[in-house]
Amino acid sequence: MSVLNQILGQVAPLAVDLFRLCIWLVLLGAILIPLERLWPARRDKLLRKDVGVDLTYYFLNNYLPKLLLIPPIALLGWCLHFLVPAQLYAATGHLPLGVRLAAAFVLGDLGYYWFHRLSHEIPFLWRFHAVHHSAEHVDWLISARAHPLDVAFAHFGGLVPLYALGFTQPMTQQTDIAPLLFVIVGTTWGYFIHANLRWRMGWFEYVLSTPGFHHWHHTKLAPINRNYASMIPALDMMFGTFFLPKTLPEAYGIEAPMPPALLDQLVEPFTPLPATSSLPGE
Repeated sequence: MSVLNQILGQVAPLAVDLFRLCIWLVLLGAILIPLERLWPARRDKLLRKDVGVDLTYYFLNNYLPKLLLIPPIALLGWCLHFLVPAQLYAATGHLPLGVRLAAAFVLGDLGYYWFHRLSHEIPFLWRFHAVHHSAEHVDWLISARAHPLDVAFAHFGGLVPLYALGFTQPMTQQTDIAPLLFVIVGTTWGYFIHANLRWRMGWFEYVLSTPGFHHWHHTKLAPINRNYASMIPALDMMFGTFFLPKTLPEAYGIEAPMPPALLDQLVEPFTPLPATSSLPGE
């Protein structure tokens, strides 16, 4: 009986987490699908042929990247324990909540920007990131289509400056709400900026990323390798990768072929075949 209780004790949290993911998926779909039907950037079918693959990615990438991040995050925290003065963590922890939140979003997106950019500029990393860019249409669910290693790499990039500057407070037993909100808001905002929406938002597009901003990141045609930031376009302005015309891209995807099956996509970056080994634009 004790063995059964132990099994139930391990299964119950997983079941609750799975239920939470299902509720969150329904809420996202209930908001974004009607918007995409009313104001589409491109007329696409509601149930496209690869929707099942993207739904599987949604659940897979809510579990596997967290496990993949445990070793590198533990190593990062251990190294920073010797490199970062304890006074910095103390000073950061005493900042007002509003300041910590603002700094966490800016620093987190700065780290994400550069790790995301490296995914486009380093051939080995691009092979994983190409899974996300292989979509020939862009809608809200495409945000979930990504290789788990690519997701882990991007999340790690966003967390590095937060750990380095003490916004995760690794020396305490308390969870800092600033990086937690960065991850939650950033992930949720990712579904919106991928949405198949023709909305243009004027000056707001220069303040916060929008579908019009991010769709140009997915363009198959020139200019490519633009708009890396997840939330703050000013980072692209600062580093020379900002591109925001009044039109939307005419084509999405990558030049190299990508296998349609999920398992094949997961294995593709490890194969010796050069299908996705070249960088975008080459």
